[in-house]
Amino acid sequence: MNTVKKYARAPRFEQLIGGAKRDTTLVDPFRDHLRSRRAAEPGVPVQTLLKEIKSMGYQGGSTLLYRYLGQGRAEAAQPPPSARRVAIWIMTDPAHLSAGRAVRLQEVLDGCLELKQATEHVRTFADLLTQRQGHRLDEWINEVRASELRPLRSFAEGLLIDHDAVVAGLTLPYSNGPTEGVINKVKSLKRQMYGRAGLALHRKRILLTIARN
Repeated sequence: MNTVKKYARAPRFEQLIGGAKRDTTLVDPFRDHLRSRRAAEPGVPVQTLLKEIKSMGYQGGSTLLYRYLGQGRAEAAQPPPSARRVAIWIMTDPAHLSAGRAVRLQEVLDGCLELKQATEHVRTFADLLTQRQGHRLDEWINEVRASELRPLRSFAEGLLIDHDAVVAGLTLPYSNGPTEGVINKVKSLKRQMYGRAGLALHRKRILLTIARN
């Protein structure tokens, strides 16, 4: 239904044709250097460019560089990343972002102060969650509530509704993971035996499966 509405509301058919989406690569951080070198010396060998960017920290190989240049990505302006892609980059641990993605994300954040502030709050909350720093939750909530970031403020205020439980979840080592695991196993057995066995056999199989684990 949403697709039908999209086509019906489009004033021109060109708006329904999406361009090719290009992911970031290891070459992206050196794009400006490649562009300037090829502009100054159009016939510069690719192997020469490869040596130059390797001395600058390039970790990829020659095949990737050949493909990158062959696609014209050193000349054409890069399309802006989608909102979904930026959100994924923000939610990813900075240590797990590739050099190219980190550069693209920083370019986006430098152009939007609100998004940069939101990213800082999101990453701080990720630290609270992964490092079990529940004692810092109130400080984080107060900082977010003092900001102009309405969606984050709404999230922070929602945490206050069940404050003690949230603090416990960010502090204690206990998890309901084992319980969820057993539930998933039971559901899996139910699907396998649907229409094939009665309650007695089903019960026995569940107990045996849990006992083995």
